[in-house]
Amino acid sequence: MKLKKLTKNAFTNFIDSLIRTQSVIGVRAKGDRFDFGPLDSAKDLRLDYDVTLQPPKKFFLPPSETLLTYQTGAGYKSEYDDTEFILVGVHPYDMIAINQLDRLFSQDNCDAHYVRRRNNATIIACDVVTPSKNVFASSMGTAVVRQGYDILVTDIGDVYVVEAAAEKGEKLLSKAKGAVDVNKQDLDKRQRVWDQNSLQLNKHKLKCDPSYLPKLLDNAYTHPVWEEKGELCFACGSCNQVCPTCYCFNVQDDVNWDLKTGRRDRFWDGCMLDGFTKVAGGHEFRNHRADRFKHRLYRKAKYVPAKIGGEMACVGCGRCVSACLTDIANPVNVYNRLIEDLGTNL
Repeated sequence: MKLKKLTKNAFTNFIDSLIRTQSVIGVRAKGDRFDFGPLDSAKDLRLDYDVTLQPPKKFFLPPSETLLTYQTGAGYKSEYDDTEFILVGVHPYDMIAINQLDRLFSQDNCDAHYVRRRNNATIIACDVVTPSKNVFASSMGTAVVRQGYDILVTDIGDVYVVEAAAEKGEKLLSKAKGAVDVNKQDLDKRQRVWDQNSLQLNKHKLKCDPSYLPKLLDNAYTHPVWEEKGELCFACGSCNQVCPTCYCFNVQDDVNWDLKTGRRDRFWDGCMLDGFTKVAGGHEFRNHRADRFKHRLYRKAKYVPAKIGGEMACVGCGRCVSACLTDIANPVNVYNRLIEDLGTNL
């Protein structure tokens, strides 16, 4: 690990130097909102943003991608995107979500398409400066991140403290002109940012430690909240589409008009959508919206944590809260309701 500090002007020059030599993707303003996109100039980069419209997972698991092409009699060819890129401005909760996806897509049969994109990426994360209106990362323990990134940038007022992790980050930071050593005062200021964010990125406060949620859900399968919320759900899937930890997808083969060639595509799917669980014979084992709503919340706080060592598959970004048209997607509201009705001494 290497720690340096850069003036904000020096950091801008650093990003511009990277843009001249490789593909750089960063957070840009879109009206009064923000999203990740290619950077032509560092002046377009916003590290003071609140939250992006889409999570950065889309650069590792695209909304749609071709997995392979095939031809009758000639077999198939796997298609990979080996473009190297730098991703700038990833917030801690999104970095933790990427870390989760890294573990999930590396388990069992490793997903080569995801892993190759991930290995080709260099991530420059940044601590939150402007909390979004629905963030609850403090409740989920995701307001600060300590691993996964190649570089972490923290705004301490007049300068940035820049931490390079491992070889990739140190190699990149070595290209920054004007980088100087940090002192104890700089590190104390960074710690104050972390301490503040750990408490204050909490617009919706969870009434228990996240580690208690799997036990809570063990006793909540027949609770009436699922039917109550399900009656209001539009099954639009917006909560799935903006979630940084949702990774469900569908796979479809498309045959060309010559009936000899074609391709296999993968595209995002979501557990809240009609038809998500439909199988051969037209059978659908979660055809009621209440069941799908319940599954989404169980997935976040029970099923995925069981796969990755107990870490919640909700990082408190608040995107689902903002995206939901009927205001039912907020997981904190549901979990708090269950706590109120079932207690914490189960």
